[in-house]
Amino acid sequence: MLHFKKITIDDKKAIMTFTYPSKYYNCDYAFANMYSWSFLYDSEYAIQEDFLFLRFYIEEKGHKHLAYMFPIGNGDLKHAINIIEDDSTTMGHPLLILGVTSESKNNLSSLFPESFTFTPERNYFDYIYLSEELRTLKGKKLQPKRNHINRFKKNYSYVYIPITPDIIPKCMELENIWCEANLNNEDREALCRERQSMTRAMERFYELELIGGAIAVDNKIIAFTYGSPINEKTFGVHVEKADINYEGVFSIINQEFALRIPQQYIYINREEDLGIQGLRKSKLSYNPVILLEKNTAIKRR
Repeated sequence: MLHFKKITIDDKKAIMTFTYPSKYYNCDYAFANMYSWSFLYDSEYAIQEDFLFLRFYIEEKGHKHLAYMFPIGNGDLKHAINIIEDDSTTMGHPLLILGVTSESKNNLSSLFPESFTFTPERNYFDYIYLSEELRTLKGKKLQPKRNHINRFKKNYSYVYIPITPDIIPKCMELENIWCEANLNNEDREALCRERQSMTRAMERFYELELIGGAIAVDNKIIAFTYGSPINEKTFGVHVEKADINYEGVFSIINQEFALRIPQQYIYINREEDLGIQGLRKSKLSYNPVILLEKNTAIKRR
């Protein structure tokens, strides 16, 4: 029987002992994401039989459904899946696993033939890039990004500033301005939740080992971003906000931040597009080396 506990800041080391050396690139496995969004998903974890188990609740049509991430560990995977199925059944839910990559999907199909129904969730596919490409922006496909940056540099005298406690309030002020400019009845709840997640992350910036930076023009913060490691090869960019009145600002903050991400991280995961067409177009334009497929998997009864 699994014994789950709520994810707190003090659980970072225990959880990253499994996630950091793992082969999983999903942004969902970044501890900073787990912690900062735990208020919304009631996220919990358990460690048993050399596996890390993660469970949480998602809301759909006014009902909460129990869901799990794919277990991480070096033990018997089939046994681990049976463990979470028993836990889910005990809680009164069919087994639902989210963020299932194509590799994990193949493993489930091999271990449990004809037992799972898989549904690709395109809006939640992760965009993963080679770090070197985001730093240099070499090649014909990325020429428009270089043009945006050159125009920005021509029009503005700017400085890049690492995020430290003294500029966090200024970053959140920009977030408030951005949020008000983009707020409408349809997005209000989602934007408020995102702000709450960012506030939680900013309050624990150093404890979460976040790395971040901002762009300032005339002593005014016009863009900021931050992220954290997902595994030993992949760095996740969790937030990127900017004042779009400054042409090319997203291109400049993207490159300047990529230049400062530790070089041990071969890949940069810029997370999902959430089905937002403008965001999808932008993320595709950066030429991802991996568009990480993520599926929901439901165990047939």
